Amino acid sequence: MVLLALTRWVLRHRRLVLLAWLALTVAGAVAVTPATQAMTSDFGALPGRPGYEANQRILRTYGDGGATDPLVLVVQLPAGATVDQPAVRAELAEAFARIAAATGTTRLASYVDTGDPGLVAAGGRTTLALLYPPAGEQFPVYARSLPAVERAAAEATPPGMTMAVTGTEALFAQSSDATGPGLLAETVVAGLGALLVLALVFGSVLALLPLVMAAVAVLVTFLAVWGLTGVTEVSFVVQFLVGLIGLGVAIDYALLITTRWREERAEGADPVTAVERAMTTAGAAVVFSGVTVAVGLAALIAIPVPFLRGMGLGGLLIPLVSVLVAVTLLPVLLATLGPRLDRRPRPRAATDRRWGWHGWASQVVRRPALFALAATLPLAALLLPLRDLRLGAPEPASIAASGPARETLDALTAAGVGPGVLSPEYLLVDGDPAAALTRIRAGAGVRAVLAPATPAWRRDGTALVAVLIDEPPATATGRATRDRVRAAVADLDGTHPAGPSAQTRDFVDAVYGSAPLVLTLIVVLTFLLLVRAFRSLVLALKAVLLALLSVAATLGLLVLAWQDGHLARAVWGIDATGALTEWVPVMVFAFLFGLSMDYEVFILARVREEYDQTRSTPRAAVLGLARTGRLVTSAALILFLAFASLAATPGTEVKIFATALGLGILIDATVIRAVLVPALVVLFGRSNWWLPAWLARLLLIRPSPAEPPAAARERRRCTLRPPATLTP
Repeated sequence: MVLLALTRWVLRHRRLVLLAWLALTVAGAVAVTPATQAMTSDFGALPGRPGYEANQRILRTYGDGGATDPLVLVVQLPAGATVDQPAVRAELAEAFARIAAATGTTRLASYVDTGDPGLVAAGGRTTLALLYPPAGEQFPVYARSLPAVERAAAEATPPGMTMAVTGTEALFAQSSDATGPGLLAETVVAGLGALLVLALVFGSVLALLPLVMAAVAVLVTFLAVWGLTGVTEVSFVVQFLVGLIGLGVAIDYALLITTRWREERAEGADPVTAVERAMTTAGAAVVFSGVTVAVGLAALIAIPVPFLRGMGLGGLLIPLVSVLVAVTLLPVLLATLGPRLDRRPRPRAATDRRWGWHGWASQVVRRPALFALAATLPLAALLLPLRDLRLGAPEPASIAASGPARETLDALTAAGVGPGVLSPEYLLVDGDPAAALTRIRAGAGVRAVLAPATPAWRRDGTALVAVLIDEPPATATGRATRDRVRAAVADLDGTHPAGPSAQTRDFVDAVYGSAPLVLTLIVVLTFLLLVRAFRSLVLALKAVLLALLSVAATLGLLVLAWQDGHLARAVWGIDATGALTEWVPVMVFAFLFGLSMDYEVFILARVREEYDQTRSTPRAAVLGLARTGRLVTSAALILFLAFASLAATPGTEVKIFATALGLGILIDATVIRAVLVPALVVLFGRSNWWLPAWLARLLLIRPSPAEPPAAARERRRCTLRPPATLTP
């Protein structure tokens, strides 16, 4: 009734609604640039956590380092020369001094000034140095200094030697600078793909309407995000989510309502009546879908990590604005422009019930156990890789597939130096570091321990220690070695583990330590929303469990695709990451759990509606899937195209996130929604529709008793005849 009243109000005040949305859209277009400029690239703020606080002390005391890996200068000598020769050492000392002076580097560690043999390889013909040039505020922090370092290295290289720069920051900068479409280009490509899908669905100019709704929703969301940046930090990733996920979600909602409006028109309703009926049915499903997506993202606000809180706040604006556009602006345009845009409102007849979604649904309903088993087995198989899921920084070789920094890394590893040296462990020691140095050097697996007795490494009563380990933190050996280093100094007072790895451990503890509470919050709120939407305990419970299964299967697939490298190598030529960046799984869960509910609500809301009319569970399953199957497939394809565009963005971490959402949507819309959902509806039979009276009163909805005996008899003898027409 609320939606019906709202619809009638907006139709009575059409001009006011149109002018209001026009003004907001224009303001949103103006806000895009300042909104993106106000976003932050800081992923690491973790106030109160030990690793983060130690890194902040390093930053305040030494001016750089701590949470950032150094740039690594790799020097290769000509045949017959070694770093131990006095002339070579003198040339290197002069070259390093020139590089430091030219780039403003305040801290540099090399074999020349430390004498640590771990900085030498290939029989003395290869050596490396750690550089800490001036850092910027944006990620990668050394991006601005990198060109100056490369130029200074080229100019200072002694005759016969080669000098080149690598490091995780150089690899990230190189990856970010790689050729790839920007946000505008990605959004345009995704929009064109969506337009093609919509044209196939509607076969008329009406296909433009959902795209217009998406444009309005995306621009107004940017306006809201700009306001949000004034009160909290919002990650730069949000701009891609708004532009691409916002495009897909807004189109999905408009597509559902417009399709239902078209169906009502085909049944003979006038444009206004068709709008009212579409809003009370499909519009209600859109509201529940949008709120469910927002609940999943709002749960990120409960995690004590500023980066994720900003992502949650920015992300939840996407479905809320999309819903608002769908229930206010879309009804006005359908009532006024709809008849002129769609001059052939009658859907195509289902001439052969053996084919299409009706035929597929009938097959599933006739053999529900077989289809449920066939869908469950591959999903269960995808759960197995979760046992090997590792969280942490990706291996250096996976950050960039090619380029100078990658070539230098390859040369370093070919000389016998492991890629883990690009990510040193740090210790901040209050006082004399001698005891810590003795314990660390006695441990196995450590390549070098650097603690020069110079002002750049010892300041204000503290000492900074860098521990180089060949194996990257993502590998089991690298992680074990780093654990031993921390354990060796754990009982030393005034010794504080620091560095990117320490901050990663803080992040994992903060996020995944809160995971049970956040997961419970999401599941409970979503369950209550779905109980109210479906008027059923069983349907709501199945929806939640299937959404969890969908997310878990997607994460298992992500392990195979990226951590083990099977998809990364085949599609992008990127090496296996060895681990998933710590923020990816929680973000995938927050977005995918809500987005998968869209399709669940679309299908089951229609199944519920058909059951209320036919009182037959099998017939409701067939008709519900037949009337929404093409819609869900089209909506999933549109979202997949949006995520495919996002995956074209340079940067491995964004590619991982985008492919996770894209593959997750495909799994959810095909295996789960097209097979498991109708099969389980039939298998659970009468229990699908049960809602006790006391819970109904609590949720302010009418109760739903179990399927009556007459309907059970109808279910057993149902012929599953299709209706005369089916909505595309």
